Amino acid sequence: MTTALAVIFAGVLHATWNAIAKGASDRWASFALIGIGQAVLIVPLLGLVPVPAASAWPWLLGSVVLHLIYMGLLLTSYQLGDFSQVYPLARGSAPLIVALVAATALGESLTWLQFGGVAAICAGLGVLAFAPNTTSASAIATEGTAEVGDVGLAGGGTTGEARGVGRVRDRRAVGAALTTGVSIAAYTVLDGVGVRAAHGASGYSAWLFALEAPLTVGIVLALRGRRSLSGLPVRTWAMGLTGGVLAMAGYGIVLWAQTRGALAAVAALRETGVIAGAVIGAVFFAERMGARRIAAACVVAAGVVLITGT
Repeated sequence: MTTALAVIFAGVLHATWNAIAKGASDRWASFALIGIGQAVLIVPLLGLVPVPAASAWPWLLGSVVLHLIYMGLLLTSYQLGDFSQVYPLARGSAPLIVALVAATALGESLTWLQFGGVAAICAGLGVLAFAPNTTSASAIATEGTAEVGDVGLAGGGTTGEARGVGRVRDRRAVGAALTTGVSIAAYTVLDGVGVRAAHGASGYSAWLFALEAPLTVGIVLALRGRRSLSGLPVRTWAMGLTGGVLAMAGYGIVLWAQTRGALAAVAALRETGVIAGAVIGAVFFAERMGARRIAAACVVAAGVVLITGT
């Protein structure tokens, strides 16, 4: 139960840093700041953690590449769709893929109740993703007049941009979100194998972020130039750096959990953070919950009970 609660908490951390990235006026800059926050914190600590075993490095390096691809797909998804719909669609499609790969390629097996829990979580997240347009009437009325910074996330960007008015059914957003889900499943499997081969989660996670973070910053600077980070308000820097710390802490917990439980169960429990994402969307992006979304949240909660109660 301790492991399950830790993974659920990691999901909340993940939803929070994703909301920071979504709410930023310049999402490229936001991802660069997240990378800077991770690098500043983790690089000085490399000497204090064990170096992963040699057998873990191919998995670790492959995961770094997949994480970078995931970041690009995630950024594209947030440019095309609503946070409270793109986020659950991307996250909800991953656990079933992980379950199938883990069962067929890694020999992991779930009980029927656990598999039912994974399926329930994915179904609930799918309902969250395909629920009708959730942008409130007041948000539409004030489109273009307020900034996300006014409601507590990283400043900048109009309400229309941040809240995704009228883009809920955009097929490009759905395609980008589903592709993001595939990338999530891919790096989850690679990291699940790699962290076990590393003989310790601390060294594996530290080196993963130590390699990924500078590359993220370098890619953003190469594509957008140094001006993308110049002139940003202190609040934006603070939110971006905070997002980096949250992302690292959340995924570090997941890597630790992958050494203690089945990959499919850990992946599914992590995605319960989408419920936190729906709440964030309602509070900060004026995206209504509605009866269907509340019911979907109950289905996700039932899935958690099935996974953790067996």
